[in-house]
Amino acid sequence: MEQGLIGAAVSGLDAPGTYVHFSIFSISLANLVLIAAMLAIFGLALALPFPHGRDGAGLVPAEDAAVHAHGREEFPFTGPEDDQWTARLRRLALRLLPPDKLLPDRQPAYVSSWVYVFGVGSLVALGVAIVSGFLIALGGPEWYHTTSVGLFFNSLHLWSVELFMALLVIHLWGKFWMAAWRGRRAATWITGGLAFLISIVECFTGYLSQTNFDSQWISTNGKDAFNALGVGSFFNLMNFGQMLMWHIVLVPLVLVALVGLHIVLVRVRGVSRPIGDSPRRTRAARAAAARADAAPWTGPTRRYDILKEGALASLIVLVLVVGLAAGLSSPDLPALTLQTWSKAAPADFMATAASELAGTSKTARYGPPYSGPASNSQKLAISWATLAGFRQRIDAPRAFVLGPLAALAPGHPNLAGALEIYEAATSARRALWNRAYAAVIDKVRFVAGVPVVPAADDGPVPLLIADELTLAQSGALDTDLVSTPSFYGTNYTRPLLFLEDGAYFAARAQAMHLQGNQWGVMNETGSYPGQPWLWLYQLWYELPGWRNSGNVDLIAVYMTGIATILLLAVPFIPGLREIPRLLPVHRLVWRSWYRHGHPETTASGTERKRL
Repeated sequence: MEQGLIGAAVSGLDAPGTYVHFSIFSISLANLVLIAAMLAIFGLALALPFPHGRDGAGLVPAEDAAVHAHGREEFPFTGPEDDQWTARLRRLALRLLPPDKLLPDRQPAYVSSWVYVFGVGSLVALGVAIVSGFLIALGGPEWYHTTSVGLFFNSLHLWSVELFMALLVIHLWGKFWMAAWRGRRAATWITGGLAFLISIVECFTGYLSQTNFDSQWISTNGKDAFNALGVGSFFNLMNFGQMLMWHIVLVPLVLVALVGLHIVLVRVRGVSRPIGDSPRRTRAARAAAARADAAPWTGPTRRYDILKEGALASLIVLVLVVGLAAGLSSPDLPALTLQTWSKAAPADFMATAASELAGTSKTARYGPPYSGPASNSQKLAISWATLAGFRQRIDAPRAFVLGPLAALAPGHPNLAGALEIYEAATSARRALWNRAYAAVIDKVRFVAGVPVVPAADDGPVPLLIADELTLAQSGALDTDLVSTPSFYGTNYTRPLLFLEDGAYFAARAQAMHLQGNQWGVMNETGSYPGQPWLWLYQLWYELPGWRNSGNVDLIAVYMTGIATILLLAVPFIPGLREIPRLLPVHRLVWRSWYRHGHPETTASGTERKRL
C-alpha cells in the first residue's frame, strides 16, 4: 500500500465510538457533534453581520434600480421567422431569464445575510462530491479498499457528501424561517424539497455501494421496509451492483435535473423578500402582501458578484474537504464473509446451517419476496408484499446447504452418499432428523478443528453440516451463494440473508453500536458521523408501542411519507406556513434591512421608507 501524505491520516476515526443515551434514544457522539456543528453554523449565520450590511454601501435607489433593470438592449424579433419554434423558444428563454437575471451583478438591498450563502455552498459541495466520485471511478468501486490513494479519494467523497448534506439542511432551515415560498415561489420550495429527498436516496445508495460491513448492515436492515412495500425485488438493497448503478447513473441524473430546475426558478422568481406584516392580518391585507411578494423588486439594490461568491465558496469547501479527508480519512471496516464467520464462530455457523436445512431459519419463514407463508407479511390495511408476491424465491435448504454440497459431492464419496440418503428420505423422516440434530447442536465441541456433535437419531445431517462448515471455511461457499450467473457477481442477497440468519452478524453490529435500538441506521463504524439525515425515518423505530410492532417497517415508511408530504406542501397548509411569521427568526436573517427602517413593503412592491 502506498505511503505518503495521502496515505496516512493525521487523526483517524477508526477507534470505537462514544455514545450518549437520553430518554429512549442512544446516539453516537460523532453524530451529535455533526448536528451541533450544523446548528452552530446556522446560529452564526443569523448572528454575524454580513459584509456591508450596515452602512448601505453599494446601494442604488429605487428609481435608478428600475433604470438598471430595464436598460438592457432588447432583441428585435421581426420578420418572417417570427413563428419559428426556435424563435419562440428563444423569446421565451430571454423573457424568463434575461442576462441580468441569469448572471446578476446586483441584488435587492435586503440580500445581506450569511443565510443566503448556504445555497451556493451546498452547490459547490455537490460539485466536489461529483468530481471526487469521478476520481474514485478511476480505479473502480473497490479501489479504496486496496490502496491509500483510493482511500484518500474515497475520503474526499465522504466528507464532501457530509458537507453537502449539512449545508443543504442548513439552507432548508433558512428558507423555512424566511417563508421562502411566498410570492408565487411554491414551485421553488417544492423543487428544493424534492432535491433534498433525492439527495437522501443518493446518499443511501452510496452507503450501500461501499462493499464494507456498514453497507452489509444497512442493506440487510433496510430491505425489510422495501420488502414490506412490495418493491424489494425491484430495488434490492443487497444487490450492490444495482445500488452502485443507481448511485452513479440514475439518481444523479434526477438530482442534477432537480437542482438545475430549482436554480432556474430562483433566477426567474428572484429571492424572497423580508416578511413585513404582523401575524394578525385581514384577508385584504394578506392578498395585498401576496401581490407585493410576487411583484418584481423595484427597491434599492446592492452590488453582487455571483462569480466571485462562487469562487470563494469553492475555495472554502475544497480546503475543508481536503483537510477533513487528510486528517480524518474515511471508514473502511472490511465486509463480513461466510468464511470469516465460520472460522470465528463455527458453532453458530453450524446451528444456522442446520436451521436452513430444516427450513426453520428466518429466511425460510420470511414470506414475500423470498419464501414462507404470505401471512408473515406486514399489513396496515393493505399487505403490499402479498400483492407483489414471491419474486425472489429462495428454497433455503437447497439454496444454502443442499445445492452447494451437491456441487462438492462428485469428489467426495461420503458426502455423495449422505446426500443420496437425505434426498431419498420422506419429508417426515427429514424433519425427524433435523429436529434431533437441532436438539444437540448447542453441545457441539471441536477436536483439532473437527466438530463433534453428541449422538442422536439425526441420520446423515451431521455429515452434511460438517461438510458445509468445511466448504464455508475454505471460502468456496461465499462464491457459491453469490446469486447471479453473470461474470460480475454483485448480487449478495443469498450470502447476506445467510449471515443475517446467524447470531454472529448481529453480535458484531451490536459491538459497533449499529443495532436498530441503538439508532444504528444513523451511526457509523468507529467514531465517524453516520447518516443524521435519516433521523426522521429511524425515529419511528424508537417510539414505545411501535418499536415492538410486527408492522413497524410499514409504520416507519407511512409516517416518513406523511412527514415528506408535509414538507413539500408547507406553502399550502394554513397554520404550518404561518410559523415563520409567528416565530420571528426571520428578523435575524434580515436584521440589517429592518434596522435601516424597512419594516414591510406595500402592495406595489416599493418599500415604505427608503435608505
